[in-house]
Amino acid sequence: MSEEKGQSLYKAHAKIYPRETKGRFQFLRKLAVFVLLGLFYVSPWLQWAGRQAVLFDLPARRFHVFGLTFWPQDFILLALLLIIAAVSLFFFTALAGRLFCGYACPQTVWTEVFIWIEQRIEGNRNKRIRLDKSPWSWNKLWRKALKHSIWVLLALWTGFTFVGFFSPIRELAMRIFELSLGGWEWFWWLFYSFATWGNAGFLREQVCLYMCPYARFQSAMFDRDTLVITYDAQRGEKRGARKRGADPTAIGLGDCIDCQQCVQVCPTGIDIRDGLQYECIACAACVDICDDVMDKMQYPKGLIRYTTENAMNNKSVRVLRPRTLIYSVLWLALLTTFAWAVTNRTMLSFDVLRDRNALYRQVDQRVENIYQLKITNKSELPVPLTIRLDGLDGASVQTRPESVVAINGEVTTVVTSVSMSLQSAPRGGVPMQVVLETDTGETVVHESRFFGPIER
Repeated sequence: MSEEKGQSLYKAHAKIYPRETKGRFQFLRKLAVFVLLGLFYVSPWLQWAGRQAVLFDLPARRFHVFGLTFWPQDFILLALLLIIAAVSLFFFTALAGRLFCGYACPQTVWTEVFIWIEQRIEGNRNKRIRLDKSPWSWNKLWRKALKHSIWVLLALWTGFTFVGFFSPIRELAMRIFELSLGGWEWFWWLFYSFATWGNAGFLREQVCLYMCPYARFQSAMFDRDTLVITYDAQRGEKRGARKRGADPTAIGLGDCIDCQQCVQVCPTGIDIRDGLQYECIACAACVDICDDVMDKMQYPKGLIRYTTENAMNNKSVRVLRPRTLIYSVLWLALLTTFAWAVTNRTMLSFDVLRDRNALYRQVDQRVENIYQLKITNKSELPVPLTIRLDGLDGASVQTRPESVVAINGEVTTVVTSVSMSLQSAPRGGVPMQVVLETDTGETVVHESRFFGPIER
């Protein structure tokens, strides 16, 4: 009786042990890691004009980025910034593939740091493989314990820094030692720390392969002129081992010596010689290690290189093509618009809210309307104001307080009474303009309506 063998519906995960390599692209990656992590860890500690330089103050609804302060009214700027980020991703992907994934993605950046710590403690690729396969011993125990201790400390520092962008980080540090954090601060600190430890320490390439949507739709942004990491099969095949300096033509082989080092250095575990794959994050580790091997074999570099499909087929390469032209024009237009909007935004704005209890009040042969002015001063200095009306002749204005000063960085409420004599008051509602004028002559206008009795 024959036995039927079941077929697994999924592939069991095999741990990847990326080999450490050096080269011009790996130098650029390390530089990107240093700069990006430096910006992340250092930015919240910087001071600007007596406050934290970068602080997203959600309770106060203010977002400080060095000399700029953004308010909820500036939401359009945030939307514009997100659109710029999306167009930038499309533009650079169309030009040079997954540069963001290989050099700037947070998953890549923190994974590189965690792998570097692992290599320093557990050794090179072969030593790490042997250590994991060996039975538990004192040597294995202390290495694993030390590695995870440093991972956890780095993850906790990362979570603390993340929360420090939303709560003043110097006060946050003191309250951590006093164990007096708020509920949400505890949650986000521990959650972000756990996510960093899990994603960079354990999930690693699985985030790129199975969780990140960008890997799935990236091919829609590629064309035959997009720079991608490519194996030159015409030059490399047929693969085979040989002595150093051997003439591949004489022995009937290509330049590829089938050393597998391009596979060993790949952080996602793919073989670039099988062609372009969605798992490739364009880190170029295979380019650096292959160039090193070619040097040792006394062969020309570039068996694996950044190139385009058209270049591989000996066709002309077009950097300026409809796709990149459209992206570049749109990108420059959005950047220009954003820069203009930031530099020319109004630092003073206000809303006019009518009294909800009554449209108007009649007091001593005068008709009175009550308004609340919600004045937002986005600048760094208090602004004295004068309030006047346009389009409503014969009206008088009284405010509480009488002297109006818009406090810097706050919303100032001013109760304003607009009154007219009963004889000159309009029947029903008429439009008017409430005007705020600064001591420098700048004005801000808001439309509203004044209501009078229909029957006299």
